[in-house]
Amino acid sequence: MHARDLLKQLGLRPKESWGQNFLSDERVLAEIAGACALKAGDTVVELGPGLGSLTRALLATGARVVAVERDRDMVAALEGMKLEGLTVVAGNAAETAFAQVAGAPDVVVAGNLPYHLSSPILFQVLEQASSVKRAVFTLQAEVVARLAAKPGGRDYGLLTVLLGLNYGIEKVMDLPAAYFHPPPKVDSAVVRLDRLSQPRAVVTSDARFKKVVKASFAHRRKTLLNSLKGDKELEPHAAEAVAKAGLDGKRRAETLSVEELAALERAFP
Repeated sequence: MHARDLLKQLGLRPKESWGQNFLSDERVLAEIAGACALKAGDTVVELGPGLGSLTRALLATGARVVAVERDRDMVAALEGMKLEGLTVVAGNAAETAFAQVAGAPDVVVAGNLPYHLSSPILFQVLEQASSVKRAVFTLQAEVVARLAAKPGGRDYGLLTVLLGLNYGIEKVMDLPAAYFHPPPKVDSAVVRLDRLSQPRAVVTSDARFKKVVKASFAHRRKTLLNSLKGDKELEPHAAEAVAKAGLDGKRRAETLSVEELAALERAFP
C-alpha cells in the first residue's frame, strides 16, 4: 500500500519537523533489503521504520527485525500490524545501542534516516563498529557523495576518513525526491558500509585518531600543519609528527588518505 493511503487509513500525517518522508516503491525497498545481505536467522536493527514498508522487505529475507521508532503514533501502527519476526522498540535511533537492543553481538543496521539525524547516527555506527558488521542507510544524496568520496575532492572529509578506517563505503543507488511521500526538497541516495576484516590502517588510539582527523579538516583552506596547530593539545608536536609521518605539511587534509592520516596519528608522542 502506498504511504499516502496507509497514512490516511491510520488517520496520520507526516511530521515535517521530524523529517518524515516515506518510501513505498516495492522494487526499491527490495533492493535496499538486498543490499543488507541478510540471511535467515540474522538480526537487523531498523532505525526509523515509520509505516513499516522497509520492515516488510527486511522480514522477507528471513531475518529478525528490531525496529527502533521514536514516534509513538508509528510505534502503535507497527505494533498493530503484528508482523511475525518483528520487535518494536520505542526509542531514539540516535541514542541506540544497536547490539543491546538486538540482543545479538553482531548486527546489521538499516534505515531511511531523517536528514537532521544522519550525522549523529553515523557517529553511533562509528562508535559501535565492533558490533555493526554492515549498515545500509538512505541519506541525503550529498551526504552519500561525501561518504563515498576519494581523497583529493571537495566532498572528501571528516566522516569519510573516520568511517573509512573500519568500513568499505559504497553508494548503492540514487533515489530522486519523487520516490518519497511527501517528497523532500533534495534527492536521496542509499549507501552501504561493510566492516573490514581488519582496519584499513593501524592507529595507536581511536580517540586521538578522531582528534587528529578533526583538527586536520577543521580549516579546509589551511595547510595540514597550520590546521593541526589550531588544536592546543596537538600544536606542540604538530611539526615533528608531520615530519615523522613523512608528510608535506603544506598539503591540505582532503588530499590525505586514511592510511596517511593514521600514520600521522601514530607519529604523535
